[in-house]
Amino acid sequence: MKLDDVVNGAVGPFDEYCDGYGNAGASGLGYISVLKLQTGKVRADMDEILEGIVSYDRAETSGAYVGQINMVAASSFCGLNGAVWGYHLAKHGSIADGSIRPLFTRERGDGVEIPIYSVEPLLEAGGRLFGSVDERRFRLLPGAHVNCAVKNHTVKGPTSIWCAIGLAMADDRERDSNLFVEDAGDAPDLESDEQRVAYLDRLMENMATSIVRCGDNSKVKYKEVFLGYRTEWIPEGYVGCALTCAPYVVLARDAVPPGGAAAMLSMSLQEWEDAVAGR
Repeated sequence: MKLDDVVNGAVGPFDEYCDGYGNAGASGLGYISVLKLQTGKVRADMDEILEGIVSYDRAETSGAYVGQINMVAASSFCGLNGAVWGYHLAKHGSIADGSIRPLFTRERGDGVEIPIYSVEPLLEAGGRLFGSVDERRFRLLPGAHVNCAVKNHTVKGPTSIWCAIGLAMADDRERDSNLFVEDAGDAPDLESDEQRVAYLDRLMENMATSIVRCGDNSKVKYKEVFLGYRTEWIPEGYVGCALTCAPYVVLARDAVPPGGAAAMLSMSLQEWEDAVAGR
């Protein structure tokens, strides 16, 4: 599918709410992937199950707001009928103007060095679409069933929790899917900020390697990768949850600018915000 058809077909039935992909009433067969990473911490004063529920919910509702949804775990690809928010449409400024710089490179199977970028621009774009718990924007319909590429990890302190995500962009998007890799865990022995940063920097290197190897498995060439993580120290007496997710959504009607959905393919994130201001 051409990107114009994907985005034109990824508008949902609700004016102010985004919705999960595959639900009734969408404009077509397209969907938009939106990225989120977050941790949540709560006091350990209930029982293990309830503390896990509340810490997971806190991770959902902190940062880019994805609260009050039925999150359904899906496999980890943004396919031929998908597009990535902040990358393909409503492009983050650093991606739109090419000012983003690689963190490092990784050699893929055919010997080509591909750039590995920070995922932060895509996370910021997601937050500007959904808003926050205090300033909600085009958030997901409360109670919606939403397929997500997702992993989470919940644990009692004292420990360091972390979540990470990688997104690899296919060289030929009309033939191959873009790939999500999600990871989450804890590292109780890493008490200092320096130790945690070093550990997670190594994780980023390993995630990039895993992406290249997954591409080799299917003979898919990725042209660039976006990686990042969130981490938090969970002290004794608390429970922490680390959540990495990428909801597959259709957009709120009010999130579509006057020129139509496909017009967002040529807009920066700021231009999109200006075009829908006041809605």
